[in-house]
This record gives sequence, structure tokens and C-alpha cells, in this order.
Amino acid sequence: MKVLIIGGAGMVGRKLAERLAKDGALAGKAISKLTLYDVVPGVVPEGAQAPVAILTGDLPAAGEADKLLADRPDVIFHLAAIVSGEAEQDFDKGYRINMDGTRSLLEAVRKAGHKPRLVFASSIAVFGAPFPDAIGDEFFNTPLTSYGTQKNICELLITDYSRKGFVDGIGIRLPTVCVRPGKPNKAASGFFSNIMREPLAGADAVLPVSESVMHWHASPRAAVGFMQHAASLDLAKLGWRRAITMPGLAVTVGEQIAALRKVAGDRVVARIRRVPDPFVETIVAGWPRNFAPKRAIALGFKADASFEEIIRIHIEDELGGKIA
Repeated sequence: MKVLIIGGAGMVGRKLAERLAKDGALAGKAISKLTLYDVVPGVVPEGAQAPVAILTGDLPAAGEADKLLADRPDVIFHLAAIVSGEAEQDFDKGYRINMDGTRSLLEAVRKAGHKPRLVFASSIAVFGAPFPDAIGDEFFNTPLTSYGTQKNICELLITDYSRKGFVDGIGIRLPTVCVRPGKPNKAASGFFSNIMREPLAGADAVLPVSESVMHWHASPRAAVGFMQHAASLDLAKLGWRRAITMPGLAVTVGEQIAALRKVAGDRVVARIRRVPDPFVETIVAGWPRNFAPKRAIALGFKADASFEEIIRIHIEDELGGKIA
């Protein structure tokens, strides 16, 4: 089986590649080749049991997606995107990368003609207010950000290309992935990770919103599990509703901080500074807070057990089990 990860140098892409390299198989089939594609070079995972190709390029550019499909990958994970805050501030860039890049990929798949499995990383940003207490599987999509609109368009494209028999695609709406390792990015949701990651590493962090803000979270480990499960799922069970909301945890910022205090103590929590940011507050106000993802749970997708578990996963996977 040949596997292509678009966005393979990103955080989730890197962790997915590491998991696949460790397992050596996907959906019960041995991986014969793993290709990591991004705008910057990815890293060959340690212990890879199959050849790993590292490619760079600009996905929306003419002919670029055709090059990726020349190898006829059996499974494609499409994780590449301009993040929420940047997509909102740079309208043209957001549509070029998030929408045009996906359309270019789907057209290349159609021309290649071998109908691969496509797992698309969508987002809960496809939903817009007003929200019920918990968003169910029948709730309509009315995104209130450019990023959410772009992801919603891509979901519809993937469903239509699947219906026409060009691809076997699924869009999985990821919760906000927390705690993200590495440096802060331009995602408006970045502070959810920052207020955990930096204090655990011995640095100060800025909280730009109220502690009453509630959001939907999953750990990087859970996100990778979602990807693997989506690649092996019998998509006939979805019918032509090929976009599905992933399970997660609905917690307030205050509950995040309480979990951090329980795991790491007051000394670590004291490193969080409250500095309100109206731009971030406005974006976050239009985001969904809680879900009832019955379809995903019935199909076997599994979330983290608690936010404390999410913090402990970060400490184990990124900090060597130690808190600064």
C-alpha cells in the first residue's frame, strides 16, 4: 500500500507519519511506500519499515497535484491548510491554499483514475452560531469565518467527487488539537495550547479570552487515531454524507486551567497572564462549543477520556515525562 500525506511536515502530519512508520501497516495492509509532501521538507520517521519520500512544493500550482498522483497512492491524507487566524486576515491566501489546493488535488485524482481513499482534515469551524447546547449530526453548516467556509466548500467537493466515483473520500471535522507541541502559530485557537504548553515548559503564556469560553478539544494522539480509523472505515456506512464530526471534550478555559493545576500544580498555573485580545475574542465568539457526535462514536472513533489525560499525553510525548 502506498500512502501520501499532504501536509506531512505539519504537527499532525508528522505524528501520523511516525505512527504509520511504527505500525508498518494501515487498514490491515503493509505500507510499501510513504510519501510526505509539504511546502517545507518533512522528516523521515525513525524506524520506518518502508521507503519514505520527502517532497516539497506548492499544491495549488499548475501540475503540482498531478505529480503527486503519478505514483498512484492508495491512501491520501490531506492535512495541508492555512490556519484560521491567517485565513481570516489574508483572504486571497486562504482561498488559494485551502480551497484551490483541494480542488487541484481532486482534479488530479480524477485524471489518475484509480479512486484512492482520501481522508480530509476538516474542522468544526464549518458550523456557525447560533448554537444549541450540543451540536448534533443534523445541525446545518453556516460558517462565520473564511476558514470555516473554505473547509465547508472542500467537504462538499469531496462528497461530490466521491458520489461521481472519482475518489473514496471522507472529511473528518477535527476538534481543536490540544496540546499542540512546538511554537505558537497563527491559528486563532492557538492560545488553547499555549496556556498549557508554555507553562509546562517553564515559560509564561498569554490568555486572550475569558475563562468562561468553552471549546471542543482532542489530543494529537487522538487526532492521529481519527485519521487511521477513517482510512480503514467502510465508507458505505456514511452514505453520501461524507463529512463527519469527530468526538472530543467540551471544556471551558477555566476547566483547562483547573486540570493543569491538578496535574502540574499552582507554580505552573501562575505562569498564565490574562491579556484580553478583541480580535481573538471576536473570532472565538463565533465558534461552536459542544457536540453530540453520535455518528462518529457509532462508527468507532474514540476521544480522550479527560482534559487531564490530554495534558499527561503532552507531558509524556513531548516533555519526556518531566515538568519544568
